[in-house]
Amino acid sequence: MDFRFYIPVVKSVLFFVILILHFNPAVGQQTPLYPVSYRIFSPFIFNPAIAGSKDFSSIDFVTGWKEESNSQIVSVNSRLTKKGPGYFMSPNVKKFRGLGIGGSLFNEKKSPSQNIGLSAVCSYQIPVDKQFLSFLSFGAAVKGVYNTMDSITSSDPGLSIPEKKTFYPNLDVGVYYYGPRLFTGISATNLLGNPEDPDTLGIFRIPVSRQFFFIAGYKILLNKSLGLVLEPSLILNADESRSQKITEILKPMLKFYMQDFCLGTYFDNYDNISFFLQYKYPRFYVGTFFEIPRNAPYFKKALNVEFALGINFSPIKSLYLKYYHW
Repeated sequence: MDFRFYIPVVKSVLFFVILILHFNPAVGQQTPLYPVSYRIFSPFIFNPAIAGSKDFSSIDFVTGWKEESNSQIVSVNSRLTKKGPGYFMSPNVKKFRGLGIGGSLFNEKKSPSQNIGLSAVCSYQIPVDKQFLSFLSFGAAVKGVYNTMDSITSSDPGLSIPEKKTFYPNLDVGVYYYGPRLFTGISATNLLGNPEDPDTLGIFRIPVSRQFFFIAGYKILLNKSLGLVLEPSLILNADESRSQKITEILKPMLKFYMQDFCLGTYFDNYDNISFFLQYKYPRFYVGTFFEIPRNAPYFKKALNVEFALGINFSPIKSLYLKYYHW
């Protein structure tokens, strides 16, 4: 299939995302913002086009806590299949469709706010080579978020703020290209913005704003027999405030695969030293992510500790196992 046929489509999507960047600025953040490591273990949450890009179906659970804050995400994504043609004395085999589906349920508690959200994701993959190894994927997610803001009491009645509960819908879109070595994508989340009006200082009480992501990475095969693969990647994350520092936008990641073991680092916050570990069993994996303060002892500044668990509930469809294809 000729990839040039899809160039106008890609240009249109890029124009759409750039146009969104010119909306009025506001102060806010991602929803969900935590746990940090979902960007490592479940990236389709910030780019719905990634859903179904693997040749297996999985359920992933990520949880984290820091001081009195805690957060959890349960997500699932799968590539739909259909029965392929059978042969004499041979059963029908399953073939992949071009559709991916997914969803997530998240809880994010950081005083004085709590977000509980649910999302549904759909993606469509288009092969861009005759070997069906490289795909261009388009995805969208609809989600509903229930936000609770704690009340604030004060001796001055005029400064007291009652508890507020808000339910609001939102929308994410994304485009993603992936092949045997290279992957890249763009996405925009929370396109419907914040459901409330800002106060006199231009600040929203509900912590959510439009977010824009770019991701790119490349797998470098170091040793095939030992299963050694190095995967540098970069996530760019900008919001609509246009006031971010370059270190708040650039978020590099590095993964090193050694057969069933993976370790790496992800710089979500440059004031912290971060690292993660992941080990893959035949049908599931376990992982952990840590952020350690660089300029303060651990007993003076809380650590960010997160754990991940993923379950592969689909049969293995290939005898050729790729150690870095998790």
